[in-house]
Amino acid sequence: MSLEIKTKDRTAAIEVLEQEGSFYKVKIDDKVYELDVEKVKDGVYSIIHNGASVNMEAVEGDSPNKLNINTENETYEVEVIDAASRYKAASGGGAEASDRTISSPMPGKVVKIPVSEGDKVSKGETVIIISAMKMESEYKSAFDGTVAKIFVKEGDTTEASAPLVEIEPAE
Repeated sequence: MSLEIKTKDRTAAIEVLEQEGSFYKVKIDDKVYELDVEKVKDGVYSIIHNGASVNMEAVEGDSPNKLNINTENETYEVEVIDAASRYKAASGGGAEASDRTISSPMPGKVVKIPVSEGDKVSKGETVIIISAMKMESEYKSAFDGTVAKIFVKEGDTTEASAPLVEIEPAE
């Protein structure tokens, strides 16, 4: 799996080369890192690299591909750029049916689906929770609407960019 992470002054190519338990071998641009990543609590992770430990909190930003990463001393706004995001940007974006479909930028496991098909949802309401790389991410509705289709069930393993939940906008 490869993707890009963009901050205000840098875009880094990231690829997970190996993962076994909490140990990851990750390539960032052209450098390989070996990391031990442990989930401390929801949204909070301890990352150990070369014996140094950093705690970070990942908080969903104003869109599904944006996160605010908080460390003890810094806050970073990051954007996850996956294949679907690159395609959408290259094709001019715009509101289309895919904007109604929630997907995860990376493979993961479906932890919880707090909605059912036919449920009314409000903008910002959590519709699915995915665990990927030892992090749980809540995916929220981008607008008021109705859950039109749920493509997965709790416990399923998903591929990157696979459709998870489709929401029909309210009129």
